[in-house]
This record gives sequence, C-alpha cells and structure tokens, in this order.
Amino acid sequence: MVTNTGIRLRWLQEHSGRPIPPNEAHLSTKAGVTWGIPWREGELSRGEPLRLTGADGETSWPMQSWPTAYWPDGSVKWTAHAAAVPLHPADGFTVRKGEGAAVTHQVTVTETDDSITLDTGAIACTFGKKGSRLIRSIVRQGMEVCSGGELVCLRTETNEMSGLLINKEERFVSRIHRAVVEQSGPLRAVVKLDGRHRSVAGSREWLPFSVRFYVYAGLDTVRLVHTFHYDGNPHEDHIRGMGIRFAVPMRGEHYNRHVRFAGDSGYFSESPKTLHTRRTKGKYRELFERQTQGETVVLDPAEDAYFLGLLDDSATWDSFKLVQDSSEHYRLWKRTKEGCSWVKVTDGRRAGGLGYVGGAGGGLAAGLKHFWRKHPAGMEAQRTTRDEAELTVWLWSPDAAPMDLRHYDTETHVESSYEGAEELRATPYGIANTSELTLWCLDKTPSPELLERMREETESPPLLVCEPAYYHRAGAFGVWSLPDRSSEMKRLLESRLDGIISFYQDEVEQRKWYGFWDYGDFMHSYDPVRHVWNYDLGGCAWQNTELAPNMWLWIMFLRSGRSDIFRMAEAMTRHTSEVDVYHFGEYAGLGSRHNVVHWGCGCKEARIGMAGLHRYYYYLTADERIGDIMDEVKDSDFTTVSLDPMRSYFPKDEHPTHIRVGPDWAAFSSNWMTRWERYEDTSYRDKMLTGIDCIKRAKYRLISGPTYGYDPKTGVLTPMGDDNWGRHLAICMGGPQVWFELAGMLKDPEWEEMLAEFGVYYNQTQEEKDRLTKGDISTSSFEHPVLSAGIMAYGAYYKQDAAAASQCWSILLANPFAKVDLQQEAAVVTHVDTLHEIDWMNTNEAAQWSLNTIIALGLIPEALPENRP
Repeated sequence: MVTNTGIRLRWLQEHSGRPIPPNEAHLSTKAGVTWGIPWREGELSRGEPLRLTGADGETSWPMQSWPTAYWPDGSVKWTAHAAAVPLHPADGFTVRKGEGAAVTHQVTVTETDDSITLDTGAIACTFGKKGSRLIRSIVRQGMEVCSGGELVCLRTETNEMSGLLINKEERFVSRIHRAVVEQSGPLRAVVKLDGRHRSVAGSREWLPFSVRFYVYAGLDTVRLVHTFHYDGNPHEDHIRGMGIRFAVPMRGEHYNRHVRFAGDSGYFSESPKTLHTRRTKGKYRELFERQTQGETVVLDPAEDAYFLGLLDDSATWDSFKLVQDSSEHYRLWKRTKEGCSWVKVTDGRRAGGLGYVGGAGGGLAAGLKHFWRKHPAGMEAQRTTRDEAELTVWLWSPDAAPMDLRHYDTETHVESSYEGAEELRATPYGIANTSELTLWCLDKTPSPELLERMREETESPPLLVCEPAYYHRAGAFGVWSLPDRSSEMKRLLESRLDGIISFYQDEVEQRKWYGFWDYGDFMHSYDPVRHVWNYDLGGCAWQNTELAPNMWLWIMFLRSGRSDIFRMAEAMTRHTSEVDVYHFGEYAGLGSRHNVVHWGCGCKEARIGMAGLHRYYYYLTADERIGDIMDEVKDSDFTTVSLDPMRSYFPKDEHPTHIRVGPDWAAFSSNWMTRWERYEDTSYRDKMLTGIDCIKRAKYRLISGPTYGYDPKTGVLTPMGDDNWGRHLAICMGGPQVWFELAGMLKDPEWEEMLAEFGVYYNQTQEEKDRLTKGDISTSSFEHPVLSAGIMAYGAYYKQDAAAASQCWSILLANPFAKVDLQQEAAVVTHVDTLHEIDWMNTNEAAQWSLNTIIALGLIPEALPENRP
C-alpha cells in the first residue's frame, strides 16, 4: 500500500542546472510536465484526492490528476498527473494521498464558434476552428509574439516521359476541419485540431493531420504534437517539403532584430543588419559584441551619424536557413533578398534543432525534437526585415530530395528473402508520422545560457518517473524482475542484459539508423559476408516490432529507471505505432511485417500494431496520440475478414476468417484488455472471455490448434484441428506478456492453469507429450525453445515444477546471449568504414532472450545454477 512517505518521483533525466541570467529567471525556473503512476488493485479509489509535495513533505505544488485505467473492481489502475514544477528540487517529489495545494494560477479556456483561447496567465494562445491558421495569435503580457501558425507542404509530381523527368510543384497549407478542447485545466489544457492540407491554387485536399497543443498554468511555453497521414499515390505524389510556419511580428531597427539557430554546440547569432563593417572598431566593436549576445543597441543619430551611414550602406540580410540533410551534416545559409544567391555561412554535423526570431519586445523560439535523427529537417527564418517575419520548422526540408515512398521492387521475394506473402501489397497509404515541437514565447532575445536550457528541453523534455521498485511493487505491466546481483550467475545475467542494450545503442550510431521514416527501429538480422545488416534482403531488414523489441526496451527501462533506455523505447514506440501501422484504408488496424521498406511486406497483421506494444508509453506519459492509436486498433479483428492471416494455408470456408491463437488472437486480446481497462468497456472484456472459453473447450486447451476459424462479430473461435501450425508464433510476439497481466485482472484459475500447462508442455519430449495429448501433436510443432522460456518459467512457477524450472534455465544459459560478452567479442572489421561487429547477431533473439531471462529471474530465481555453465 501507499505509505505516509508517499510515492517517490524523480526527473527521468537531470537537466544541466546551468545558471540563467537573473533577468531571464522567470522564463526558465519551471517546467510543465505530465506523467503516470500505477496502483495496485484496491489501493486507490476513483475520486480520491492526491497531492504533490517535495520529498520532505513540506513544500507543496498544485497538481491536476485523472485516471487512465481501472481495475475490474473499479479501483484505479493508472493515474495521470500534470503540474508546473521547479526543474531542480533538492530531493525530487512525492505523491501522497490527501488534498493538494490550492491552484493559484490556472489555465482559462474561452471558446467561440470561430476560435479557442487558452490563457495560462503568462501567455494567451488563440487557435482557429476553421481556415488555415492553426494558431491565430500568441500574446505575452500584451505583446503579440506570434501572429499566426499554419502547416505548409510542397508536393512534387514526377512523371517519366520519353526519358525526361517532368516536375510539377504544388503548394498546400493546412485547412482545419475539427477543433476540440480535450482538457481544460486547471493546470493543463489541451486543444486538438484535425484537418487536411489544401492546395493553394486548387481544390485538392490530402495528407490528413492532427496537431495537439499543450499549455500549463503560469508558463509561457506551448508544446505541439504533430501527426500527418499519407493518403497519396507514391508513384505520383512526392512530398518535397513539410513543415510548420509561424508568423512573428518584428519591431525595432534591423540591427535590434535577431535570428538564432542551434548548431553542434553553440549558436548562430546574427541580425538582419549586423554591426559588422570594415570600420567596426572601438565602441562599435563593443556594441557589435553586445548585439551578438542579443542585447539592445542604442545609436545616437547625431553622435553616431557616420556609423549609421555605414550601416545604411551595408547589406541587409532578410532570410536565413539551416538544413540538416543527413545525420552527419547540416549547412547554414543566408541571403539578402529573393532573386539573389544564398551565401553559405558554415557547415556542421548535428544541429540542435532550435531556432529563434524576434525583435524589440521579444519573439518566438521553436525546438524540434530529434532534429538531426529524423533528417532531413530544417529551420528557416524569412522576411526578417519586414513587419512580420516567418519562422518555419521543416519536418522534411525542401532543400533535400523529395520523399520517395515507393516500394523497392515491383515483385515480392518470398523464398529467397523471407518476405511473407506472394501478394505485394507494398503501400504507404494509411501510414503516419508524428513529430514533437516546443515553442517559447519570449519577451527578449534569449541569452546563450537560456538557449542552451531550451535546447536541452527540446531534445529531452522533462518527465517525472517513479522508482523501479515502485513500478515492480505496483505490478505495472505484469511479470518482470528487478536487477539482482546477489550471486555470480545473477551478476552475469545482469551484465549480459546491459550488454545487449549497449550493443544496440552503439549499433544505432554505428549503422546510422536515423531518418524521418526509419528512426526508432532496429534491423532484423546480420550479413557477416558484407559486414552489414540485411538492409536489402526482403524480410530480414527493418524489424517492425517482430518478436516484441518494444516490450524488451520498456521492461529494461522499468527495472533500471535509465533515461537512455527510456529514450530508445520512446523512439521505437513513436516509429512502430505510426510508420509500421495502417491508420485507415484497406488495412486499418493492421501493420506490415518486417521488410526492406517499413510498409513493404505483403503480410499485414494485427500484432504489429497491437496496443500491448504501446501502452507502456501511454501509461507512463499519458500521451494522447498513443491513446488515439490504441483506440484505432480495438476492432482490428474485423479487418482480417478481408485479409485472412492464414489465407495461404486455409481456403475460404464457413468461417469469416482464420486466425492463430497467437500472434493474432493474442494481439486482439491486448487491444481488448486495454480498451476494457481504459474505458471500463465490458463488451470488449466479454469478447475476450468468449475467446478464452473457446480455447478452454478445445481438446487440449491452449496446447491445441493454434489455428481457429474466427467470427469477429461474436468473438467465437472454432478449432481447426489439434496440430495445424507451429506453436512458437503464439508466444514470441508479446502474447505471454499480455496474458500474464490479463491473468492478474481476470483471476480465472483455469486461464492461469492453461498458461502454465502450455509452458511446461512446450519443451517436453515427444514421449512425455504423448502422455497428455495421446500422440495427436508432434514435437516438431514446438520450435525455438528460447522463445518459450518466459511462459515455461511461468509454468514452472505455477506448478512448482523443479524439473521444468531447471530445463528453462538450461535453455536460457545455453544461448549465445548468455555465453558471450558482446563488447569483448565484437570483431573490428572494415567495410565502408571501420566497424565493430558481432556476425551472428539478430534482433529477434536479442529481444526474446532478454525478455524471457527477465521473467525467469522474477519467477524461478531459486532454480538458477550458482556457477556458470
């Protein structure tokens, strides 16, 4: 239970704590943050008040709370919380039961037929409910710092005729179709705008979008989560540029206007009219230095007449841009006016993704998370000499090559390349991509110290988390173990688990697994001859959630609390939930199996997009976009009627479709469990129970099958025989992780017994199996023992079966991931560059060995041998 000491919270990642100039302290002392907390069943009643205090219990801050999931008994399973709190409290924070601090500053929401205004007390943001401008204005202390914000898109149509490329470019801007206040305070408010991009010169609308805006009481920042969906023809509709453009009122002399772009470590700091001339000496040199620091420069018309004349004669720079064209290079440019050349400023490697434009009275800064990792990105400031400048954050820079969303081939390669189906079905229609931005509404040009603080928050937005021991004690996300190094073997296994994470962290950087459509994913398996991952070998390239690497990363975070692992899991969740899954169209609710191109495989399956993979991020952060995605897949079983997962093996018959108990029904059950706990929607619980009852009535329960005829209208599973498919896919795509947690909710002894029975049965000899199944099921249907170790550990624990527990550890410890220290074993090889290589590496087994070892350490640690095998 929650004690009087409360639930300890800490920052996921400590920020630098760099001193900020006193005159800017009001801009940087607090952060708006939203986080989640799990609760054991019966521990927290709905409506029970909670309060946020310092670790000492004395200092208190207002906190907004709401439930995000419920237990079957009606008590709260997960809560979300929002607050504006200091970035550097002495000892972290604590959540306790009881009435919280009174809200002294709160967000006010004003809605009309035409607009929505959120007033934080520091800024007032007005959003449009129709038209092109998502943001109508942002006003800070009576001064407008943003006079508009809209989405921009450039489409290029490329046709090959007689060997010539004919390009036609078309400009699009956002058009709002729907505006909703999703949360109205008192401390946090959220507005969601949905729409499509509309042609400036025509009537076409395409590329559906949703943008959420987040504000916190008393703060002058706005967080944006931008999602767009692709609904074009990849052979004709090429996106040349996509971004968000903000209008910024410009006041004061040109030399008191400023542009800032974050570079590798410092900042590009210039003005439309710099004080640099060949005669900038003495006091003017000092003024020039102050100008580059963002200070206001005062020149006297009489005393400084000669220098002012030099300034009039000097060039005026109207436009500036930074283009991150790869993960390894960016270039800065500026120009005086349209029709003139761009002048190169400098080249660099990895820009910080932060830009600022402003003049007298302040301006607007924008930060784009994962700026260089999701290249090609850009920052552009235009019209800085006019009354209204434009600051554009390019999610896809128009200075790069247009997006090419076509498939890599015109045919599929099933046998030679492990592609999954004879049908091609390689379409991006219905996929999506999400980006995150932060806006700072400033009353003056920010100092280098404040810019650096903003840069940190762009890349690693503040987040509060619980201690690993609390997550474990609360039973968050089912069965897993905390690190334990109390014996030689446990120390070895913990070292191996950490070593696999380190290997993949290094591999992301070494292999440059970056890019707008790729970042967050890992590759599937390795080619030791060419010293590359199988980037071009059909189904052996991108992983696309195969064998649940998402779950592996999230469980590794939960047990360690490490921020670097959290960011890996976050990036994978953002990628796989958007790019690898179809959000509308023929394959809605399904995803694409692993392939050279993320959406390339002909196998479209529910398990790629199942809620069980993404709910970790949702409950830890209350991220509404992930909530949308989990809602989208609740009825993904209906999509299988038109695309039978077993169509290559079972002809059309009296059943609407055919599915496997895993990964198909396991994915459905994760979707339904999530729907049930989030909304207390018993219809999805009942559908899940119908399926469980059908499996109970199968001849050998979970051991039977695993292919069933299926009717999504009723949820009824009809057995298709007792030995009709291999069993390893039932347990390696996240099914056991979902089922273990489900067992804690259902409290159905027979369901638990079925799981345990299957786990123990999996690796028995044929003779032992025949005692139970009378020779009806072949041992050959139970492949890849390492994939079964998690559910086998569950069976050994449940049945107190010492022999099964011993066999489980024998399987895990015989695996190369237990035997090999990856960092010591990596060979140095030369390909295009010098590389460190493990030539037998594959992500499938890395994820599954890690997950199953963590489960076994939690359930049957006493059976672990004391000495290395």
